[in-house]
Amino acid sequence: MADPTLLDQIKDPKNRADPYPLFARLRESPVSRQHDGTYVAATHASVASLLYDPRISSETLPPSERPLTGNPFTDWIVKPIREHITDTHRPFIFRDPPDHDRLRAAVMHQFTRERVQAMRRRSDRLVADLLNRKCGAREIDIVDDLAYPLPVTVICELFGVPTEDEPKFHGWATQLATALEPDSLDDAEIRAKNSRCFDEISAYMADLIAEKRRHPADDMLSGLANEAPSGIGRMGDYDLIATSILMLVAGHETTVNLITNSMLALLRRPDALERLRAEPGWAPRVLEEVQRFDPPVQFRTRKALADIPIADVTIPEGAPVVLLFAAAGRDGCAYADPDRFHPDRHDNRHFGFGGSLHYCVGAPLARFETEAALAALAGRLRKPRLIADPPPYRPGAALRGPQHLRLAIAGID
Repeated sequence: MADPTLLDQIKDPKNRADPYPLFARLRESPVSRQHDGTYVAATHASVASLLYDPRISSETLPPSERPLTGNPFTDWIVKPIREHITDTHRPFIFRDPPDHDRLRAAVMHQFTRERVQAMRRRSDRLVADLLNRKCGAREIDIVDDLAYPLPVTVICELFGVPTEDEPKFHGWATQLATALEPDSLDDAEIRAKNSRCFDEISAYMADLIAEKRRHPADDMLSGLANEAPSGIGRMGDYDLIATSILMLVAGHETTVNLITNSMLALLRRPDALERLRAEPGWAPRVLEEVQRFDPPVQFRTRKALADIPIADVTIPEGAPVVLLFAAAGRDGCAYADPDRFHPDRHDNRHFGFGGSLHYCVGAPLARFETEAALAALAGRLRKPRLIADPPPYRPGAALRGPQHLRLAIAGID
């Protein structure tokens, strides 16, 4: 039996820089029960089986509970109404069919080929502009100078968020991303902060949606707010607010980590970085290997809707489940030489973008933003060198990536 405290050790910040030895120990049991009753799937086969199992639910968020204000009207009238609205209109990554399918279809209807291709070209220009700002510098922080501003600008432009409002999303996104961390579900302080943050961004999005209805433009939010595709219909206001928040937060939080995790892998392997400099077209292979080798989304939580027998274990109905994507990506039963960073491997069935019903809708954006960033960084940075290895990491274990990735450089071409 696997150590029932391994998941706690993975969540411990002291293991953030290298959780992979812990993942290896968890893989000794395809599915293991942790001391708190959580069941962890750690092998490629067990993760794949549960990811596609209809008895596994994504509706894992507990009922919302806003803090009391001391005002009787707010606490006894407004608070219950807001909590009911929040609970019945979750973002679609926390919804099961048929609600999930309906909301996802509405979003995918707006991800037109023309919009995606336009943002691909825009990403190339944004990367060039961001690096041009650092010309003459002898140090660069990949996170602050490129990995964060690139995807937040792309997703805000795609949704029609005014440029001057983009900085607001940094704090909102950082706070709301904690909802993906299992421990946050039992932390009253974090839940209270998330409630306040969600109310703030909801009020902002409600105003912006109203503006898009008065003055529609050629952006995704205008389309979602005004169009009613056949067979899908127009999204209701509360679902539209929740969906917009999801896209704006998830649309850049994970891509920040994907860019930085990729650059860290390359910087630790100078030959690979040099090859990418000589062959910019190699960037897609690098990206896909990072999604297996060191993915930005390390795991996701689910809930069992029924008793599920799997790998000599029965997950009981109602039990929390963790799908450990990062452990599955290093499974020797699925990959040859799994601990080797090898972008030229041919069989790379990773879980970096999830899978099944919840496959990442923003995967095309993440791919071309990261490809543009990696090709430009490899091609333009002269003699880049890590200032700290390992770098400092962001607090989260589920969304894992460097807080900063500072490099000493000889210059920028």
